[in-house]
Amino acid sequence: QVQLVESGGGLVQAGGSLRLSCAASGRTFSSSAVGWFRQAPDKEREFVAAISWNTGSTSYANSVKGRFAISRDNAKNTVYLQMNSLKPEDTAVYYCAADFFFPLGSSLATGRNEYDYWTQGTQVTVSS
Repeated sequence: QVQLVESGGGLVQAGGSLRLSCAASGRTFSSSAVGWFRQAPDKEREFVAAISWNTGSTSYANSVKGRFAISRDNAKNTVYLQMNSLKPEDTAVYYCAADFFFPLGSSLATGRNEYDYWTQGTQVTVSS
């Protein structure tokens, strides 16, 4: 059974940093696209960043470009989201999601419907 497990959320002051981790059990991330999404209270779940496991290509929402970085560790079968220069508006529940059948050469999807497996979410709170 495939499961995604995330960790690393918490409370941080504005300007601070956090790193989220997303690990897969039951299969590797090989040939996958892995994305991060977030949902603030009373808002739609929105795309944050994504990475192609095989090629390492990445995609970011404009709101986080230059502040967040998505990366992968093959040996640990884990994807990370490094979040720097955090702002109060980054406060949300963050979700990791995976598309395990991501064709090589495809464009990274920003829509939540493209991802099949999701974590339960971790709270990130940025205080001003």
